Formats: sequence, structure tokens, C-alpha cells
Amino acid sequence: MRENFVRVEDGTKIAIEHEPTAFGYSKKYSWLFSLFIKFDGLNEDADGYEEFLETKEALIIALEHEEKAKYVGSRMLDGWSELYFYAEDSKGLDTIVTHILKDAGYVYESSVVRDGKWDFHYKNLLPNELELAHIQTQDILELLKEEGDDLEHKREIEYYLSFETPTQKERYIEEFIPDEFTFKDEISSDEFANGIALTKEDTPLREILEENVQKLHESAKKVHGYYEGWSTTLVDNKES
Repeated sequence: MRENFVRVEDGTKIAIEHEPTAFGYSKKYSWLFSLFIKFDGLNEDADGYEEFLETKEALIIALEHEEKAKYVGSRMLDGWSELYFYAEDSKGLDTIVTHILKDAGYVYESSVVRDGKWDFHYKNLLPNELELAHIQTQDILELLKEEGDDLEHKREIEYYLSFETPTQKERYIEEFIPDEFTFKDEISSDEFANGIALTKEDTPLREILEENVQKLHESAKKVHGYYEGWSTTLVDNKES
């Protein structure tokens, strides 16, 4: 399942799609094929958006046919949709793209460079620790929606942090818990030995949760701790 998140660089929002299964191909493919299509993919209400998505999937299927290349992700910014593939051979890729995009009437550019270590992928498409936390938030919210949860309903939300040492944990509890969060309990499990649970009453809306997650992530880093996730209950009090 592809992961979607937003990265902010120099005040500019970049919508990124990442293909997690790409890792299994890193040793086989050493050429980075970049495709830039003139289309503002950030605007989902734009005319031709659904048609563009169909064209994008057609490109991915065609380039991955007979393992010619592997789609690893995309970025959307400044009116361009950037698609990235890694290929075993740099030849023939433009021919496939031209056949699909010229017939569809898109303006596009492409390039191919050797990138055997997948540096571009790691630096520009792979989600960082905080971005992974935001992806996790979106996944949980989708599960809540599937269960019919009313996300406008306020309820207690638990957040989990872990630390490498008991001293780090105690220092965080004493000095760095943000004012609006309440310490609930210490946690010891197979996943992490020096953990804590914090609570805050909120409506589990994406914007609110992402703000809370970022605040806890940044505060935990002050003592080399880690933000681990959050959980809550459905409005009918069943565990989510």
C-alpha cells in the first residue's frame, strides 16, 4: 500500500507518495528515471484530475511491465507531478512514456541518471520519523471512519513515548511534558522498556492530531526519546 504525506521545505508544501515495496528492488535497479508531467496534482478538484490518475497508473503499469523499471514514488509541487522509477537499463524508457503521454496531450520532460545507491530515493521520497507518525495517524483515522466513528466527538486520546534509559524518561516527565498533556502511566512492554502514556482530550481530527504528534515528537527529542503512537476509543466505547 502506497504511503502519502506532506513535506514542507523552505515554506513550500510538497505532496509525496512513497512505494514501500521498492526496497526489495534496490540491488537490481541502478538507474533513476525521472518523469516530470505538467499537472498540478495537489488540486484534486481540477479538471482532468481523475484522467491524470488513470494516465499515471497506465505509465506505472507500462514501465513495470516485464520488470523494465520499478515505481518508487512521486512528488507534486509548482504545477508539476514528478514520477520516479528505478530501472535495470536506461534504454527504451522514453519510448514507453512518449507513447502514453503524447497521445494524452500532456507536456512532460524526463531524465535518467545512474543512482546505484538510491540516494535520491532515501533523501527525497522516504518518509522521516515524524512523517511516518503522520502516516500512522492517517491510517488509524481511516480505520475509525470504517467503523462509523464520529470524528467530531471529543474523547480522551492516549499518546505513547519511549526512552532509551530510565533517567531520560524521568527527566522528560519532570521537565518536558507539554502543559496541555496529562501524564497517565509508565509502560513496560516487549516493544519498549522505558515508556510512558500521556492523555489529552480532543476531537480526533487529522489537523489536531498531527499538531499534537509533532509537539510530542519534538519534546521527546529534547531527551533523545521517541514518539511511538496514539490510540483512542470509538464513540460507542469499543477499543479502536
